[in-house]
Amino acid sequence: MLEMTEEEVKNIITELEANKTIFGYRTLINWDKANKEHVLALIEVKVTPQRDVGFKAVAERIGRYPEVKTLYLMSGAYDLAVFVEGRTMQEISNFVATKLAPLDGVTSTVTHFVMQTYKSEGIILENGEEDHRLVMSP
Repeated sequence: MLEMTEEEVKNIITELEANKTIFGYRTLINWDKANKEHVLALIEVKVTPQRDVGFKAVAERIGRYPEVKTLYLMSGAYDLAVFVEGRTMQEISNFVATKLAPLDGVTSTVTHFVMQTYKSEGIILENGEEDHRLVMSP
């Protein structure tokens, strides 16, 4: 299919890993089936940009927290989209209140807790449970 040997493909992958084009691999977990408490939240963050560095300095500080799994600079109503993980909603609430919101440059936060994951990283998650609710019609 690629018209390359296995060795050539391995060499290309090694090179891409070395130059950080490929910078990691991760396992996707269906937390509904893992039987372990796990909470994911999206936090919208408004930031005052700093002279000469814009949003970068604040984003780098936020990105150092281990609770932060993904961090994006956004267009629109807020500046940063921060995806965090924790064991409980209270743990994430404490993170926002004690670590994120007090940071210099952070002007406001809005936290959205994920209630159900249907698709992650391009993979549809099936929890194996059938929805037994009655269909409502207008």
